[in-house]
Amino acid sequence: MSKGKVCLAYSGGLDTSIILAWLLEEGYEVVAFMANVGQEEDFDAAEKKAMAIGATKYVCVDCREDFVKDVLFPAVQVNAVYEDVYLMGTSLARPVIAKAQIDVAEAEGCFAVAHGCTGKGNDQIRFELGFYALKPDVKVIAPWRDPAFFERFAGRKDLLDYAAEKGIPVTQTKAKPWSTDENQAHISYEAGILEDPDTTPPKGMWKLIVDPQDAPDKPEDLTIVFEKGIPVKISFTEDGEAKEVTKPLDVFLTASNLARRNGVGRIDIVEDRYINLKSRGCYEQAPLTVLRRAHVDLEGLVLDKEVRHLRDQFVTPTYSRLMYNGSYFTPEFDFIKSMIAPSQTHVNGQVRLRLYKGNVIVLGRSSETENLYDPTESSMDELTGFLPTDTTGFIAIQAIRVKKYGEAKKAKGEKLTL
Repeated sequence: MSKGKVCLAYSGGLDTSIILAWLLEEGYEVVAFMANVGQEEDFDAAEKKAMAIGATKYVCVDCREDFVKDVLFPAVQVNAVYEDVYLMGTSLARPVIAKAQIDVAEAEGCFAVAHGCTGKGNDQIRFELGFYALKPDVKVIAPWRDPAFFERFAGRKDLLDYAAEKGIPVTQTKAKPWSTDENQAHISYEAGILEDPDTTPPKGMWKLIVDPQDAPDKPEDLTIVFEKGIPVKISFTEDGEAKEVTKPLDVFLTASNLARRNGVGRIDIVEDRYINLKSRGCYEQAPLTVLRRAHVDLEGLVLDKEVRHLRDQFVTPTYSRLMYNGSYFTPEFDFIKSMIAPSQTHVNGQVRLRLYKGNVIVLGRSSETENLYDPTESSMDELTGFLPTDTTGFIAIQAIRVKKYGEAKKAKGEKLTL
């Protein structure tokens, strides 16, 4: 007798293929759910595999447009980044996937949802907080936290042995046991030999981005146009023909393709997980690398100084931390999101970029409506804007506090040192 119907977040990879078989062994009916978030996946093959293992049904939801418009572009607007380098490709996709999975679970009459996240990672938190916010009464099955599962499958070797025993085809091998997660924003690599932070990733590991050393010897130029901080157009030349794209998904994918073929966007880092462990991860984050660089540069031209400082001190780091930690469907995240649009009202203009062997080089920026830069005011060769003598008073006011600090040090017999 069935224990009930479960909606499993199914990737077609090693972990979730084994989990699908295990759930069936445990007596559940399983709906295999996949979200198309732009991963380079053979969805037909994944469906055949899931059904062959024994899933009751396979459902794939195309989330690519929503992912770009509702999550990725706001992340560009706020310059989202975690620990100065990670552009959070995995984190950004989780709210989109969680919502689609809950929608499928409700439509298919599933009493529970399941996932293949490990008990030491961030994704279990991201998914489950999303599940509970979207459907507070849902039951979550997390096999990697269930002793009946993790005592049987202590690691990937056991999973691979089980797959071989059951005749389940997998792409991982014992020689290349790293785990990957891919979407249209990035791909991640972790585990296996990568758990030694001093081990250089093998060249054959990288999947999406051309090795910078192998990238074209001729640089490639493009122009990105922003409206209210959102990239709305990319212009470039390909095979001698001028091209431009304007639809949101096309803009994002074009940024990705241009960056990938020019070796842009690879990183190798040790980061701090929300669960208080350090983790080594390698990422290919081509599109966000280009779009964020252009957006940051344009803000230098058009964004008010104090608005920028406030946003950078509070909104960007808080948004990034909450997104990384899986707190998307929370009141605090709603509050932070509401601050993005007001800071982007005047972020209108264009940035010209050059991509060359892993580098993103800014060639210039302009705005017809929001330019706050006045070359005559800033010029060292013209007396405009204010008189040089005006600065004397400005310095005098600023020096009041500094003089008092120096006097206090002197009175105590202390010296200021470098």
